[in-house]
Amino acid sequence: MDKVDQYLHAATRENTRKSYQAAVQHFEVEWGGFLPATANSVARYLADYAESLSANTLRQRLAALARWHTDQGFPDPTKAPVVRGVFRGILASHPTQEKQAKPLLLGQLEQVAISLDKAINDAEGTNNRPQALRLKRNKALLLLGFWRGFRSDELTRLTIENITASPGEGMICYLSRTKGDRQYKGTSFKVPALSKLCPVEAYLNWQNAAQLTEGPTFRAIDRWGHVSEKGIHIDSIAPLLRSILHDCGVVSSELYSSHSLRRGLATWAMANGWDIKTLMTYVGWKNMQSALRYIDADNPFIQQQLERRE
Repeated sequence: MDKVDQYLHAATRENTRKSYQAAVQHFEVEWGGFLPATANSVARYLADYAESLSANTLRQRLAALARWHTDQGFPDPTKAPVVRGVFRGILASHPTQEKQAKPLLLGQLEQVAISLDKAINDAEGTNNRPQALRLKRNKALLLLGFWRGFRSDELTRLTIENITASPGEGMICYLSRTKGDRQYKGTSFKVPALSKLCPVEAYLNWQNAAQLTEGPTFRAIDRWGHVSEKGIHIDSIAPLLRSILHDCGVVSSELYSSHSLRRGLATWAMANGWDIKTLMTYVGWKNMQSALRYIDADNPFIQQQLERRE
């Protein structure tokens, strides 16, 4: 891979790159399409999967095919009128309501934190270091993910050297790139120290217990208590969160995902009088539509805050 290819590779997020590769493979191998594709073949592909795949998945498949063609220097068939027309027809014929993860509410967060604290004390009381480490890591991941509304990929890309934390004061987490950072300027996220459910205290407890000085913040731990040098994979965040909630007695834990942390923060913020602009700035949303996807429609504060903007 020469330098040009290296920079092109770095310009796309890893999970986006993998999903695009899988989409192109699905078009070629599973459906039997040929690349470069014609507009008619892409339209037939959409029609064949209109009933079995969601609109969002089909939209992602089109984006992947468009990217492949532009990268290879071919005309983009997904922009053809026939493709656009078929996709609009699919949306009209198969309307679906977007599924959203349940928000993790503040009361549930407190329930989980209390349960984790008890389990940590029990593990330390029996000198079960591997279990104590896992529990401290889980608590730090949960509280930091909630109070900052981090995405899964952001949690996996946090590094010790890019976090500055002061007990009782707060912490700053720097990420060199985020989903909304199209210019790759990097973003610093401030995290307050709290009297209860404190993410700063939880992070420092985890860092000190695991003796981490550099590298990924959240890592796997084997049964002997050895902390991996590699960070937790992005695909492991949601199952880990569900496992934490299940073990702490949260009902229907299977309905939660990493988005539950961000939705929980948004629900709490609106209930405590934050306006939409403040919430968008804090989390990093660039438009109103993105923010509203994470806020419960029946939240009585939403209408008040939206009307305040008019």
